[in-house]
Amino acid sequence: MNLTTKTDTPETYFSRELLAWYRASKRTLPWRRDRDAYRIWVSEIMLQQTRVDTVIPYYERFMARFPTLQALAEAPEADVLKHWEGLGYYSRARNLQAGAREVAERYGGRVPDDKAAVSALKGVGPYTAGAIMSIAFNRPEPAVDGNVMRVLSRYFNRDEDIAKPSTRIGMEKLAASLIPDGAAGDFNQALMELGALVCTPRTPGCLTCPVMALCAGRIAGRETELPVKAKAKPPKPQLRVAAVIEGVGEHAGKVLVRQRPDSGLLASLWELPHVLLDEPAAKPRGRAAKLAAAAQPTVERQAADAAELLRRLEEETGLRAVARRWLGSEEHTFSHLHWMMRIYAAELDLGADSAREAAARLRLPAARGGASGSRVHGGGTEAAPAQGGPAGAERAAEAAALYGAAAASSPALPEGYAWIGRERMRELAFPNLFAKILYDYWDAIGEEEEQA
Repeated sequence: MNLTTKTDTPETYFSRELLAWYRASKRTLPWRRDRDAYRIWVSEIMLQQTRVDTVIPYYERFMARFPTLQALAEAPEADVLKHWEGLGYYSRARNLQAGAREVAERYGGRVPDDKAAVSALKGVGPYTAGAIMSIAFNRPEPAVDGNVMRVLSRYFNRDEDIAKPSTRIGMEKLAASLIPDGAAGDFNQALMELGALVCTPRTPGCLTCPVMALCAGRIAGRETELPVKAKAKPPKPQLRVAAVIEGVGEHAGKVLVRQRPDSGLLASLWELPHVLLDEPAAKPRGRAAKLAAAAQPTVERQAADAAELLRRLEEETGLRAVARRWLGSEEHTFSHLHWMMRIYAAELDLGADSAREAAARLRLPAARGGASGSRVHGGGTEAAPAQGGPAGAERAAEAAALYGAAAASSPALPEGYAWIGRERMRELAFPNLFAKILYDYWDAIGEEEEQA
């Protein structure tokens, strides 16, 4: 760290030392290889509410699939969402593609070197616009996010609530005044880097900070108090019940999924059928509460859960299903909602004379998707060679016929529903919550088959 000079002000010292520190020790990140505006735009959208280490593999995979703005603009939305899968906040991906399409149509596929034009693009707010303009075009525009406001609040010992829009405006003016001539891109990245690596939220590393000497917050002993931020409203807890519904007949080995509406939360993504229960749910707090929330419900509770879910499923799709077993529970927190999900395995109910009952009457053990000793073939179930001579073969053939006839009589799926096997997971975009449930389910099925 350089010593201050007689002519230094807190502002000039901050800008000089921060920039020198960044240029000497900045991280090597894939979006810093050049100043391509498209690559910077993609990275900044991905980095919103997501850690750098998490973003890197997603960014590299996304750029390998959409190496140019034109490639992103021309891609099917489903493909974009699939390559965003795992990052969450999927509206970011939709807005990014919408913005790319606008740039392709209006600006010949090149991000414009104009703040007003960039700011008008879908999903581009003041921070993203500032980052693109400063890093890609070296324009003296501030890029103020939570990291930057924390750094500035501490260094200048400012008490304004950073959750207020008026504070953000003031911070943007302050940040703009600190940008050294000709170094806007490096300076803004230096601010972000300092907030991410040194001036962290709970345990700021003051002893390694390049601007420690004149940090007013540290001198006042307030580095852990700042920034001031009003507590956000906690997400609303919701108790939901989901089912992994197993197909039979031609759909044996597959499960039922549905696509969400093309607007709203998790728009256009695929999911398992699930419903919101009227029963209130409290967000678990602490280890004991989390363990209690994950505990298997009572038999009565399981029956009530399954009955409500499958009743609503039949109303919506015409499909009748029967719950078979409890699979577990999962949780997921959105910005405004906290889902607590109870999960059951179920399978199609083929009626009063279901194949399961038919197999039992014929003294054949029942199995997932068909009678024991049968296999899926073409449009129905084909009996495998039976044990026990002609009588056994006759019983197996009769059971297979019952399964096939019952499965064939099941109603067609409404629009937005589909039967999928594990291989389709590579094509369809699922929120993390449902992707985890499905992969866990298929992994368990694989283990059962290996042990059989």
